[in-house]
Amino acid sequence: MKNKIVVAITGASGSIYAQLLLNTLLKLKEQWESVGVVMSNNARTVWRTELGNEDYTGYPFTFYDKHDFSAPFASGSAQYNVMIVVPCSMGTLGRIAGGISDDLLTRAADVILKERRKLILAVRETPYNLIHIRNMETVTLAGGIICPASPSFYSRPQTMEEMAATVVNRLLDLAGLQTNSYQWGREK
Repeated sequence: MKNKIVVAITGASGSIYAQLLLNTLLKLKEQWESVGVVMSNNARTVWRTELGNEDYTGYPFTFYDKHDFSAPFASGSAQYNVMIVVPCSMGTLGRIAGGISDDLLTRAADVILKERRKLILAVRETPYNLIHIRNMETVTLAGGIICPASPSFYSRPQTMEEMAATVVNRLLDLAGLQTNSYQWGREK
């Protein structure tokens, strides 16, 4: 069975992670059946600020308004099996941890958790306060995966994009997609 994936993009800093994730998903299209995207208004503003473009408008994925509860992944019966929130703001983390389904993003996360499917949150904040840490614990105990957007350096990235790709490749690995990314102890 091919993956059905929800990508949620919040207004946290780190639009490069979302851009690289969408770009990489395009290259891995044989591994997924559908990709639905939820992008907040703040995410659009941060994307324009950080990346200097509106390239998010050109992706061939289906984009859903944050209040569109008729989106297929608002119900478990649609069988979406992976949700990646990248970057994930602390406000979004808090609403997910609290079970507050007040928009499509948080409803989809609630559905993924209740169906025991993969919810991966690429949290973006530093430093963490105790509320953030407890919210991460709550989501982890509920079955979610916290994957801080912390690049690795084993592969000796030379550019900002290569550094950000270390996080994106980790997200895709956690989602169960096959990538040709750097792995410790494996020769390229």
